[in-house]
Amino acid sequence: MIKKASIYSHPLVHRLMDLKAQKENREADDDRKVVAEIMQRCFVPAFVTAISWEGFHFVGHEIRITEAMDCYGAIVWPSALVLCYFLETNVKQYNMVDKNVIEIGAGTGLVSIVASLLGAHVTATDLPELLGNLQYNISRNTKMKCKHLPQVKELSWGVALDKNFPKASSNFDYILAADVVYAHPFLEELLITFDHLCKETTVILWVMKFRVGLQHTL
Repeated sequence: MIKKASIYSHPLVHRLMDLKAQKENREADDDRKVVAEIMQRCFVPAFVTAISWEGFHFVGHEIRITEAMDCYGAIVWPSALVLCYFLETNVKQYNMVDKNVIEIGAGTGLVSIVASLLGAHVTATDLPELLGNLQYNISRNTKMKCKHLPQVKELSWGVALDKNFPKASSNFDYILAADVVYAHPFLEELLITFDHLCKETTVILWVMKFRVGLQHTL
């Protein structure tokens, strides 16, 4: 007859597990508070207009963004809101004033607009087909409001980088990116672009959602 062995668990183990659970609960509470604060920055128009838009409050300004629901690059994704909130609430650590900033995959331009309102020299970039809406949103929300007028430029990752962004004149303090990669095959081009645009002191602020699945490897 085999006797079932009793398992002894030291009281310290339970204590450590309790502390870990408490920490996770605190972190979850903190996350919920941040999400609530971010969602309070969003609003929709009280009346229907000819051109649909979404509204946001950042850096003491009302920002109106025009989207295109049939295009991934012309939608405000949650990661963009998180990055905007991060920039606004961490101005001491990441001071944007008079800094040279480039956003890759700028999409609707919300992050670039917030960086501009915080005082940065901003270059907002994306694919050619997205530049019209990007320019419209940036002009609409930064004209007569920003210290430096933002620029809008075409940037296809890994393509003609030396020609369009010569290293000698690309002196960026910050590179901003919000949920710019959805599928793994584009990672190599993205990293090549990061490497080209970076100098030794460049800081990359990249916010993304990790996705796991057959079609997603992030």
